Amino acid sequence: MDDSSASTRPWWVRTGTLALLVAALSLPTAGCGVFGGDEKADPPAELTDFKATMRVKKIWSAGLGDDSESLRLALQPSSDGARIFAAAHDGNVSAFDAVTGKRLWLKKTKLQLSGGPATDGEVVVVGSSNGEVVALNAADGQQRWRTTVSSEVLAAPTIASGVALVRTVDGKLAALDLIDGRQVWFVQQVMPRLTVRGTGAAVVIQDLVISGFDNGKLASYSILDGSPGWDVLLDPPSGRNEVERMADINATVRAMGEDVYVVGYQGQLTAVAAESGQTLWSQDVASYDGLAVDLQNVYVSSDSGDLLAVSRQAGSELWKNESLKNRDITGPTAYQSSVVVGDFAGYVHFFDAASGEIQARVQVGSDRVTSPPLVVNDMLYVQTDGGELAAFRQVAK
Repeated sequence: MDDSSASTRPWWVRTGTLALLVAALSLPTAGCGVFGGDEKADPPAELTDFKATMRVKKIWSAGLGDDSESLRLALQPSSDGARIFAAAHDGNVSAFDAVTGKRLWLKKTKLQLSGGPATDGEVVVVGSSNGEVVALNAADGQQRWRTTVSSEVLAAPTIASGVALVRTVDGKLAALDLIDGRQVWFVQQVMPRLTVRGTGAAVVIQDLVISGFDNGKLASYSILDGSPGWDVLLDPPSGRNEVERMADINATVRAMGEDVYVVGYQGQLTAVAAESGQTLWSQDVASYDGLAVDLQNVYVSSDSGDLLAVSRQAGSELWKNESLKNRDITGPTAYQSSVVVGDFAGYVHFFDAASGEIQARVQVGSDRVTSPPLVVNDMLYVQTDGGELAAFRQVAK
């Protein structure tokens, strides 16, 4: 692969079921995050001064544990509305009061945590790099159970209908009983030989579990027993080599009403009817970071660092902001009237959801923000790869 191709592709890829660096992809240079190639040829955009139109205040912050720099993990905060749960790669899982930031408990699992946590308010579930899944009591952090799945967990579990749905990097989706951790059912898709590192969490709509896979398929299953529903190949692999043919769906599928929205690594943002799997519309957008949905729009962080808004009903592009090109931005989060993303230098950027104009910028620290921020009520929570959790709120200017 030439340098121009390498500069627009993430450097973490997977061969088989192992997380490896592929020699064909250039290692990232300083300041380029996941983008390989020559920094001079395709550097990250410099941040420019602007007049802030909204004020964002840091309310509290806390340390979670050791850093996970460059590991591309899916550690991100979750909430039951009153508490924030967060985990660090060194095995620490913490609960905080959502408003004050007071630490309510800390559990040392002694695992290399890599995905989650997820919570339903009663239990907190987190996965590890060696395929262990741990469930803790949300009230006090005491361990309920610990079990092993088939491989690394690189997506937050999804909790619904008495099970924890766990995606693993070998193409499996397993349902674990929340009471004792036993495997209720599992399904598996065929894995391509070369894939991008990472997986997206499953989404649940009524009694359907819907998940994207590394072979480019979006599939639905019964949450009761894993029986298959529909199975759609959204973007058939094409290209001259295995890198060009990668069709991973790494971003978590998002749901709104009876529709789901999914974006693939190589190329398409698609709206799909949850009941039938029928494609409603598609738009040419490549992303491995993710998307967000509100009542009107779908927001996508593209693989080049552009932030886009498209109409949820028609799929037509409404605006595009290119000011963060190659800054390795996170998936977007809808927050009040804004769309929020983090970047490789620890900055958090706020954009107007209607126009795409930048509104505000804050910095959590110098470490990368890998996972999308979390919104709970009027607060925004951001976790860095350096093991810091920070809470922000929009306040009057």
